[in-house]
Amino acid sequence: MHTNDYVDFDDDTEDPHLQPRHRVDTRRPYARLTRKMAREADRFKQDQADAGGSFAFTYQPARFEEWWLLGALGPLYENKWIGDVLRRVKSGKEACVYQCAAGAAVRPGLAAAKVYRPWSLRNMRNDWTYREGRADLDDEGRVLLDDGMLHAIQKRTEYGRELLHESWIAYEFRTLRALHAAGADVPEPLVMAGNVILMDFIGDAGRSAPTLNEVELEPGERRPLFERVMHNIDVLLKQERIHGDLSAYNILYWNGRISLIDFPQVVSPRENPNAYRIFQRDVSRVCEYFGRQGLHVDGARLSQDLWESHGYTIEQEATGEEIQS
Repeated sequence: MHTNDYVDFDDDTEDPHLQPRHRVDTRRPYARLTRKMAREADRFKQDQADAGGSFAFTYQPARFEEWWLLGALGPLYENKWIGDVLRRVKSGKEACVYQCAAGAAVRPGLAAAKVYRPWSLRNMRNDWTYREGRADLDDEGRVLLDDGMLHAIQKRTEYGRELLHESWIAYEFRTLRALHAAGADVPEPLVMAGNVILMDFIGDAGRSAPTLNEVELEPGERRPLFERVMHNIDVLLKQERIHGDLSAYNILYWNGRISLIDFPQVVSPRENPNAYRIFQRDVSRVCEYFGRQGLHVDGARLSQDLWESHGYTIEQEATGEEIQS
């Protein structure tokens, strides 16, 4: 998912809307948060030092990113799910991904920690398109039944928006777990804790797997990889899910194999009134990429055939704003 308004911790960002000192987006009222964040950062680090449990990692973040990471990844370190944070491999508007040394409680090797930005720094305006027909989940991935929580979500209170953010993250973890169990090409999910999902790292110690949009495929790879992506889309439908934002930008490529990533916006094909149009957009984007690689497929026809092969009918109409292509 891509949103427009965020606080970026990347020191070399060029966004003219960001104040150079703290990289605070001036389009939203975050400037007032910087002093508070600085105080909380100092307090958090002091508390860690007083407790004798300071989490010092190899990666050297900027000041505010350090506060953010300590709060998000500290519990994973304390529970031995990670042993170190080695480097940041991806910085997005919704989350950052860090290469970590996996902890003793997980397994040896590398792990990827996807750390979502706090809910207060996210723009949730466009989420409704994907949430329609989905039950809200708690921070352990269970369906929310508490009337007070559901009322807060309905009223969009501060607490309600926090619950929506937790549900957004929980959907990604639950989807990764279901797809991995079904044999799909996705990173193995390991742990969900707060605003972090720990999963298998695709790549090696020196390099993370690039996304397909960064790769020029060999002629002999095009058809097999296209068919593999379609197989994964088929697995998604069997699990009653649509990716919702699928493109070459969230398909990883490593050693001739692909892995689908980024599932928080996953859509229900039965319950979402925009389901088919979202599904058709996913398939069309994939076909467009492979078309640029020299493999031309009728995306519209393929979408219809896949959809109907699972017993779905093309009756849904987009509601509200048009689904963006």
